[in-house]
Amino acid sequence: MQLDASELTPVINRLKRAQGQLAAVTRMLEEGRDCKDVVTQLAAVSKALDRAGFAIISTGLEQCLARQDNSIDKKDLEKLFLSLA
Repeated sequence: MQLDASELTPVINRLKRAQGQLAAVTRMLEEGRDCKDVVTQLAAVSKALDRAGFAIISTGLEQCLARQDNSIDKKDLEKLFLSLA
């Protein structure tokens, strides 16, 4: 299943923000910052990645339904969705 990149701009932006947050986590560890601050930032990265993943799957499902693409295996989509849970 190919995704329409034009519909994924918000997801791409979210992933870029998460990339910056992850770089901040690395810097925080290298600087010996407080554990609570590091874990808080890491949780934000994790949540951003999860939301991006769900948005990608959601977009894929919408595109499949709009095209009525019967070549997509529903079990594979379910596995993808559950892999994020």
